[in-house]
Amino acid sequence: MLEAAGPAATVLGIEREAAQRKKAEELRARSALRERLEFRPGDAMALPLREAEWRTFDVVHTRFLLEHVPQPLAVVEQMVRAARPGGRVILEDDDHDLLRLWPVCPEIDALWKIYESTYVAVGNDPIVGRRLVELLQRAGASPTRNDWLFFGACTGHPEFGDYVTNLRGVLVGAREAMLRTQQTTAEEIDDALQALERWAQRPDAALWYCSAWAEGVVR
Repeated sequence: MLEAAGPAATVLGIEREAAQRKKAEELRARSALRERLEFRPGDAMALPLREAEWRTFDVVHTRFLLEHVPQPLAVVEQMVRAARPGGRVILEDDDHDLLRLWPVCPEIDALWKIYESTYVAVGNDPIVGRRLVELLQRAGASPTRNDWLFFGACTGHPEFGDYVTNLRGVLVGAREAMLRTQQTTAEEIDDALQALERWAQRPDAALWYCSAWAEGVVR
């Protein structure tokens, strides 16, 4: 973001998890632009901004965060408050209903529905991506455009294996959460993951997924 913004820009990143900040600081230390880049500990529900910093940012951006909070509107309201008049608020997030595998892999289809239910179980929204324009408008920004970013590949594409590995990693990472819903068993999860591996060997396998994206301007 800093490279794209130009030589006069500064960028502030806010992250709650210490491990994530540690990795970010390691990357920052190797950057020639490190003097114009800052990371702060903080929570999206209460941005750690100084009084003079509110309503000063040209761009306020979040990615894959709103799906993990029970009150996404409160986060977007903080973002709108941080932007200057005329500044841009950009949201990118998931709508997990958009995942498609073809030919259909029934075991993964069934497990993915359980995966989505883990969001609901903790009060989060697995389809928040389709609500991004609504959230911008309700938070006080004027929506200006929306789009989505395609993630996917098919057999024969050099990155197909990476996408299958990523999908498997998402499901493995959610294993305990899915078991807590009592909608599946460890054996059923293992069977679904094995079915995914078999599906990935098909000569006609194709995986489709899109990440939702929306932008608004602060009045």
